[in-house]
Amino acid sequence: MAISGLFRKKTVQDILKQVEKNNADGANALSKHLTGRDLTAFGIAAIVGAGIFSTIGKASADGGPAVIFLFLFTAIACSFAAFAYAEFASMVPVSGSAYTYSYVAFGEIIAWIIGWALIMEYSVGNITVAISWSDYFTGLLESGGLNLPQWIQMDFLSASNGFDDATALMQGGKEFSNLSPSLQNAYTAWTTSPVIGSFHFVADLPALLIIVLITALIYRGMKESRNASNIMVVVKLCVVLLVIAVGIFYVDTANWDPFAPNGVTGVLKGVSAVFFAYIGFDAISTTAEECKNPQRDLPRGMMWAIIICTVLYIAIALVLTGMVNFSLLNVGDPLAFVFQQLDLKWMSGIIAVSAVVAMASVLLVFQMGQPRIWMSMSRDGLLPKRFSKVHPKYKTPSYATVVTGFVVAVPALFLNLTLVTDLCSIGTLFAFVLVCAGVLALQNRTDIPRGKFKTPYVNSKYVIPFLIVAGLVFAFGFNKKATMDFITNEAKTNTSETIVTALNKEDTKKVYDYLVQIDPKNSKDGNVDLEHLLGQYQKDEVKYSEVIAGLPLANSIKYESGFSLFKHKVPMWIFLIVLVGLTVWSFKSNLSLIPLLGLICCLYMMAELSVWNWIYFGIWLLLGLVIYFGFSHKNSKLNLKAL
Repeated sequence: MAISGLFRKKTVQDILKQVEKNNADGANALSKHLTGRDLTAFGIAAIVGAGIFSTIGKASADGGPAVIFLFLFTAIACSFAAFAYAEFASMVPVSGSAYTYSYVAFGEIIAWIIGWALIMEYSVGNITVAISWSDYFTGLLESGGLNLPQWIQMDFLSASNGFDDATALMQGGKEFSNLSPSLQNAYTAWTTSPVIGSFHFVADLPALLIIVLITALIYRGMKESRNASNIMVVVKLCVVLLVIAVGIFYVDTANWDPFAPNGVTGVLKGVSAVFFAYIGFDAISTTAEECKNPQRDLPRGMMWAIIICTVLYIAIALVLTGMVNFSLLNVGDPLAFVFQQLDLKWMSGIIAVSAVVAMASVLLVFQMGQPRIWMSMSRDGLLPKRFSKVHPKYKTPSYATVVTGFVVAVPALFLNLTLVTDLCSIGTLFAFVLVCAGVLALQNRTDIPRGKFKTPYVNSKYVIPFLIVAGLVFAFGFNKKATMDFITNEAKTNTSETIVTALNKEDTKKVYDYLVQIDPKNSKDGNVDLEHLLGQYQKDEVKYSEVIAGLPLANSIKYESGFSLFKHKVPMWIFLIVLVGLTVWSFKSNLSLIPLLGLICCLYMMAELSVWNWIYFGIWLLLGLVIYFGFSHKNSKLNLKAL
């Protein structure tokens, strides 16, 4: 197999000719219904969802009011990427999104990799949103007096892991009533579920329900999907504005002091959650062939969606952290929670209903994007022909839409929220990195027709080195301890919950006896809640370190060190090495600043994700390469054309 064949490229001219041909014969053409306003609404529908109704709570609890800077940073990073998307969308107004853009910039193998990554982004993103929708929907039913059994409203993985953790904590002396609500629910789901042999039937059936309904709507047509999306966007924007308007009268500015209680580390801890709040604007680019004027409206739709949503996110974050102390916001439904705390239950009810609508609109946009990626890949011969089939009446990619429904529905029954959120984020960030890199690779090419939108050019030759020097001054001047701990791989003390859940019965007794020995009050009233006894010291970092050092346990239980710690830093080391290479490239080639900053910011956010997400993502890409070399390479239309 010739290496050059892996990097064969599509030309913009050929892509545009194929689109004209599809429009002329009508059989493979999609219906054109979307305007700039519709695209902005789709962007808002995708962005204002799980982020504002769920993940903003955890991010605010970690970073305090200063989480607004994380929203700003993420919005700026996404805006840099949006410039690159907009330039490509204006240049190549077809449904393939980053997949098609990479085919033009880098060649077939990279296009396949990014298309395969986008399948992960949309599939896993849909799973994430479906699970979140299920949580809000079942909560709404419970508030109305209808309690579904736990085993039909929780995924298998959460129930299994939660049962194991709950059992370990109860073995350490914690009462069931003192477990967190999530662990109580998981334990109940596992122990009350139907059992077939040794298999516990635990499945998130409400998540399955919403996926089936949304898939049916998307199959029916773009016009119907657009109308439903616009209605849902109006509803949730009204609710968000109502929350801000009412909540502002209950803001206590004392809650904003300290503004950054956990410093920069606390703010950056929410990178994954906050970034997940923004993904979705790229889904707009998959609708290019259904736009009336894609070269004008796609860039506008992306930019306006990001600007509007950023303003809303910052306003909501300031209101939430002003209404209650930031430490109370680590809940799944922060908007409803803060109004419950202030005894405004009528607002909580409105928010609960609107959250169900908001999640459904996000799922609609995500579920709409994936079939169009598959359709584009099928048109190029990289997937079987039936994936590019357009319904003769509804003018939608019908087969791909149905397959998408199955691909999302089945995993949603069994996978948990944390795993799929991070996987979705890494797939999306990878796509953003390649799109930004694509703009840089094409910036000096004169043989490519340009669209109406072009990213403003600013030479990065001296800006990037200056920013790196500024970063080094901050790291070693204002954050020296954390920086040196990172470089020297300093051992990290495990949390009380991590330690307790790793103990057997013998070690549990040893730890309890030690805690009573250092403070007899720990035996008061026969309290043997080991996680609580050990966790009470965590508020004082120095004291906690002393207590952990004295525990009669192996260091492997008390600390994370050596390679087990270093492996989590591998993504950041990869980022730093690539950053040096990008700096050299920018100096030699006078790269455009905006797409380069987009690439750097997105790669940094990838580095902040767990190494396990990189490993799972790597496995996903390897599986994709097996399919590519087994089917796609030989069936590629470019390959057949070359024969």
